[in-house]
Amino acid sequence: MNARPVISVRGEALLEVEPEIAVMDVTIQARDRDRRAVLSRLTSRNEHVIGLIRGYGEAVEKLASGQASVRPDVRERRAGERVAGYVGTASARVSIRDFSILGELIAGLTEEDLVTVAGPWWALRRDSPVYRDARLAAARDAQVRASEYAEAFGCAIAELIEAADIGLLTAQGEHGSHFGQAHAGDTPLVARAALAALEFEPARQTVTAQVEARFAMTVATS
Repeated sequence: MNARPVISVRGEALLEVEPEIAVMDVTIQARDRDRRAVLSRLTSRNEHVIGLIRGYGEAVEKLASGQASVRPDVRERRAGERVAGYVGTASARVSIRDFSILGELIAGLTEEDLVTVAGPWWALRRDSPVYRDARLAAARDAQVRASEYAEAFGCAIAELIEAADIGLLTAQGEHGSHFGQAHAGDTPLVARAALAALEFEPARQTVTAQVEARFAMTVATS
């Protein structure tokens, strides 16, 4: 008995969606000739900045402190090296869910002494439902492609034999029901308007997904 013919396809999906969060990096510095003065000033300044950010309540989705350091500012001289002073640095990463506060928050932070703000980066949350939507769309695309190819050969698709992430069927031949991975396109640090105007246009996110699928076909009888 002859085995039924099999058709293999790749399903693809590309979605463009609005970002869910804006991410900023905040760097705080302190400088002085005395190490203890630097540490004290850095601690006070960092607490003030963190308090300012937390003051926006639920509009801030996440606030995470980064690395902190106090290092000597070494100057070279003919007789060797000398410590001219000390530089202290602290950092934090802020995720904002309410974009309407971005301009006000950044303006307030940049008014503080020796505070630098980088951002925003526009992004999706790691558990965003958009990734699932993209995977399901890729699976549907695979079904449509398989049906169209089968129809062109005078056949129809029957049951699904296997589906997998890209490369698992073609490269390794592993069995399973693993659906394609989705990822958001990298978005650089974007501010569409000048920083002085403090008006930001969120950059749309590109999410893609791919899946490989193999279907059995039924041959039309004459």
